This record gives sequence, C-alpha cells and structure tokens, in this order.
Amino acid sequence: MSKVAIAVKIRVKAGQRDAMTAAVKPGLATAQGEAGTLTYLFHHDLVDENIVWFYELYEDDAAAKAHSSSAAFATWSKSLAPFVDGAPEMSFLKPVGGKGL
Repeated sequence: MSKVAIAVKIRVKAGQRDAMTAAVKPGLATAQGEAGTLTYLFHHDLVDENIVWFYELYEDDAAAKAHSSSAAFATWSKSLAPFVDGAPEMSFLKPVGGKGL
C-alpha cells in the first residue's frame, strides 16, 4: 500500500498563536503512539504569524483514517476550535520520492 501525506494550513485568530501552540502539544504527544503515523509535525509559518501548518505522513490510508476517526483526535480538535479563524485548508498527497521516505 502507498503512504499517505496530509498538509493542513490553519489560520489562527490574531494574537492566539502561542495559545494555539500550547493546545496543540497534547495531540502531538498522542500521535507519537499511533501505529501507522510515521510523521506528525506542527509548524509556525515564517511569513504570516497567524498561520500554522501540520504535515502528516501515514503508512497507508487506513492509518490516516484511524488517526482522524479516533476519539482522542475528536476531543483534541474541539480543544483547538477557540483559536482557529475559519476552516482549515487540507491537501491530501501521495509521496513519490525524496529524502526521508
């Protein structure tokens, strides 16, 4: 099966990036223990301080679905809602090659 990557761009309410970052940390810890979650990274945008990014890499589609359908993910996502300004932009990707695959 093919690996699956997801890039997520989130606009954060003005002045809330640090609070959002603190709220993200428990989800990063949970992802560490998820079977099939190969990479789960959180980033601050270097150009726009109100943008944050996630880059996720999964062993396969089943692992990506297991992550996003878990009770832990649902609870964690709700905890981020107060900091988010609008709907996230999600891109679903098929890794083809490069360092780190």
